Formats: sequence, C-alpha cells, structure tokens
Amino acid sequence: MPAQADRSSLPTTRIDPRTFLWVLVVLSLATMNAPQDVWDTIRHLRVPDTDDAMRLVEVRDLVAGQGWYDNTQYRFLAPDGVPSHWSRLVDAPIAGLVWALTPLAGRGLAEGLTAAFWPGLLFGLFCTLLYRGVRENFCGRAAILAVLVATQTFGIAIQFQPGRVDHHNVQILAILGLALCMIRGGLRPGLVGGGLAALSLAVGLEGLPSVAFGALYLVGDWCRRGRPALPGLAGFGIGLGLAAPLLFAAQTAPGLWTAPRCDALSPPWLWLTAGGLGFAIAASVLGRHLATLKSRLVLAGACGLVLLGGFALAFPVCLDGPFAGMTPLVRDHWLLTVNEMASVRHSIAQGRWEMLVFYPVVLLATLTATWMAWRGTQRRAWSVAALFLWPGLFLGLFQFRGLYIASGFVPLVAGPVLDRALNLAAAPETGLRRWGSVALGGCLVSTLWLAPTALAEWLSSSSRTAPDPAGVIACQGDAAVRPLAALPAGTVLAPIFLGPSILLRTPHAIVAAPYHRAIPGLTAAIEGLGGTEADLDRVVDRFKVDYLVACPARPADDLQSEPAFATRLARGEASSERLEPVPLPGPLKVWRVVR
Repeated sequence: MPAQADRSSLPTTRIDPRTFLWVLVVLSLATMNAPQDVWDTIRHLRVPDTDDAMRLVEVRDLVAGQGWYDNTQYRFLAPDGVPSHWSRLVDAPIAGLVWALTPLAGRGLAEGLTAAFWPGLLFGLFCTLLYRGVRENFCGRAAILAVLVATQTFGIAIQFQPGRVDHHNVQILAILGLALCMIRGGLRPGLVGGGLAALSLAVGLEGLPSVAFGALYLVGDWCRRGRPALPGLAGFGIGLGLAAPLLFAAQTAPGLWTAPRCDALSPPWLWLTAGGLGFAIAASVLGRHLATLKSRLVLAGACGLVLLGGFALAFPVCLDGPFAGMTPLVRDHWLLTVNEMASVRHSIAQGRWEMLVFYPVVLLATLTATWMAWRGTQRRAWSVAALFLWPGLFLGLFQFRGLYIASGFVPLVAGPVLDRALNLAAAPETGLRRWGSVALGGCLVSTLWLAPTALAEWLSSSSRTAPDPAGVIACQGDAAVRPLAALPAGTVLAPIFLGPSILLRTPHAIVAAPYHRAIPGLTAAIEGLGGTEADLDRVVDRFKVDYLVACPARPADDLQSEPAFATRLARGEASSERLEPVPLPGPLKVWRVVR
C-alpha cells in the first residue's frame, strides 16, 4: 500500500496540445524542402520553372545597370530584343537582396542565396497573415492547424519552394491579404485591401478574376446592407483606384502610359479601377439618398453598364484575352502544351495523375466554405473564403494555373474544419458526425492524396502519354546548359523551354522562349525544329543562327507525317553539311552552323 500511494502521488506530465501542434508545424517547415534542393539552388541556381530562370535574367540585367523602365531582354530575338510584360515591383526586392549580398558572398553566390531564401521569406509572411486571420475569426488552435495544413498543401508548397522567384507567390499573398481585409470590414481594412488588389494587378493579371469577384462581393454587400457596408466598399474603391495608377506609373515608362496592353496593367485595366473609384465616391456622396435596396441596385447597375460598355468600346482587342494575335500554330504547338495551361480533362487523358494532389482539396475546400457560409456560422469569413475559391475551382478545370491563388485559401478552410474535428473527437458521443468531420479535415490535407495518386499511376501506368518531366528537367539544368557557355557567344536555336536557362547560364542569344510577346521566335522554333530540313535551313538563315541545340528527351512536335529533321538529327538518323556536331557533356545535342 505505501508503494502504491507513493506512485499515485507522483506528478503527471502532460504535453500542452498547442505546444504539440507548434512542434508539428516546426517539423513540417523543416521538412518542406529537401536540403539537396536548397543547396542546388544556392550553388547551381536550380529553379523549378522557366519563368523563374527568366526572372533571374531580368534581375541580373537590372543589377548590372539596365534601366528601371527598360525591361527588354536584348539577347532574346537580338538585336531588338523582346520587351517583358512582367513587373519591376517583383524584380526590385530580389535585385536588392542580390545587391546587398554581393559584397559578402560574390555575385554568383548572392544570386543563389537570394533564389533559395526569397520564397521562404514570402512563405513566412504568408503563414503570418494566415495565422492572424484565422485566429481573429476562429480561434488560436484553428490558426495553428491552418499553418500546419499550409505546409502540407502542394498548391502552396510549389509556389514557395527554393528557386521559385516568379510572381505567383506574391499574388497569393496579395489576394489572401485582400480577403482578410474584406472579412474584417471597415474603411481602413478596405483601403489596405484595395491597395493589395492593385498590387496584384500590377504584378500580373492572373489575379484579375479574384479582384473582380472581391469587388462584386463588396458591391453586393453594400446593396444588401446599405450604410453599414459602405466604409468597406468606399475604402476598397479608393484604395484600388488610387494605388493602381501609382503602381502603373512606378513601373511603366511615361512614353508608354497611353499604350493599351491586354497582358499587363495598362489603360484598359486602369479604366476599370478608375470606375471602381468613381463608384465608391458616388456611393459615399449619395449614401443618404440611397436608403432602399432598389435605389442602390440602380446605381450599381448603371455604373456597371458604363464601366463595361466603355471598356468594350474603347478596348475591344482586350475582349479576346491577353493572347490576341497568337497564330493557331503557336497556340496548338506551344500554348496548349504548357503545363500551367493544361485542363483537368487533358491532364487525366495524358495519365498525369499528380493532379489528384491539387484539385480535390480545392474542390472540397470550396464546397465546405460554401456550406458553412450557408449555415450561418462565421458567415462573413466563410463566404469570403468561398468567394475566392470558386473562381479558382472553375478556372482550374480549364487551366491548371487557375488553382494557384485558390490553393492559398485551402488552409483558411482546413484550419477551422480540423479544429472542429478535434472538438468532436474529444466529445463523449460517437457517430457519423464525428467521423465525417474527421474525414473531411483529413481530405483537406494534400499529402493524404499521395496514396490514391500513387495507386492511380500504378494501375494505369501505361496510359501516361505526357512527356517525361525528368528528361526535360535534366536538359535545362545547370549541368546540361552550362557547358554551352564555353562556346563563342552566338545565337542559339533550341527548344522553346530551354530559352530562359540558356539566357541565365550562358552569354548566348536565343531565338525562342515560352513568352507570348515573341510570336516570331515561337513560330521559328516550332517550324524549324518540327519541320523538314528545308524548314530548318530557312529558320537558321533568317535568324542568323550559330548553334542548334536539341533535347532528345523532348523532341519538337512533328509538323508532317514523318519525324522532324531535327528529331532525326538528334537520334543520329540524319546529317547535314551545314551542321557540325559539337561534343559537350550532358544530355543536350549541339551543332555549330557552318557558313
């Protein structure tokens, strides 16, 4: 008995649940990226995508002294070059980090360190915004769980991985910030939200649907509730209407202020933001006279007609989207082959079952947020989350990149759902409600979808017709492309996806890269590498090509019934007196043009 009494009197230790969750968050953060990937980014400028390579090329030019307003890449279709539609607002902080680190580490290592850790800095900001937003609207444990889910959401992880210096992560941050401002409501959050919406548009127009839906939500809320909703609407309209032209002017040369560009923030889209400012002012001035729902709807409808009608009349070319003037050849053999432009149906038809780790969680998060908003619990938070999920869900059916911004809202939904599941699991009663909540919370975590993805690939491995991604990655990596730098500088005709890596890792000029403003280069690469010997000779002569480069793992599309001449050349099945093989290490095949 004494021994038992002594044991019963010993203090019991219990881990605080929140502490345990924070430990899981830290472990998840530490294991998000493989150490080898981080090291390769630092030492060899490993980047996940062609856009990341081109961004570093722009940054390098800016650091080297190219003008702020001059974003032309002069080694792309030299000598005139190709003007980029990307934002200097993203180039600037990356260039600042490179400039600051160069005296300490040297230029090459400074670029690698910046490419490796810039996305991590943005992810830290994303987690901070997410945590504060969920804690404010739900509870602290739900906020921790949201951050934990963010580390496990592939749609987020790929946009914040080392080397991801493209602009999509900045847009995810801006739209998430806009959503949190809309949830909070009021004049000051509205002003901040409008400024963030303008930043998203200045960085890239991919966020335009989200901004449009946010504006419609605020207008609808004002029409329904009247004066209580006016501060949020007014703040958003003023913030967007004032910030958009300022950001446009900050990154656009004065001589181009009147030039309409359908693929970047310019007069067509400034017309819409100015309309938002005008509507916000009108609603504020006439607020006392708009006491009924009908009167507010009339004002909103009239302003909408003027705004959209004026856009259609003044900028009809932009009604066709950002790719006006693209030929069917370029659309079919380049644009529709880009992964981020692929539809769900096309991806599944190609056997790309990895889509299962991206789309289902967005679908479930959208339906869950919509249902919770309908039930009336924390209605504003849930309805705003659903608002930004639905456009991404719909666009993602037709273009994979539609899931980018929507994926940023999955943790916003998953955190409270998992918190509710934990509460039900601790309840004494059992039943379908408990297990349904647990299952829903688990299905909102992307990593749990790896199992059905692997099973689908195993069961239908023979159905995969998509190009081998490993071979493509090997062709554009540093080990493959860097040897080209040893050759005397010249113009290179290479597969379209190789263009940015060649610019980043060599002094050569290129004919083609995956950008819609360079239709002549895209056409040349498609016809030259996918056509006959005569087609190749014509392209070589027109663009004064010095080197031909082929990636055997990713041949060009054949434009005729027989394999393209460049493809047969890479296989060793053909030869040309004009092309002298250049032996270089790595997977690339290289020829020097003999004149």
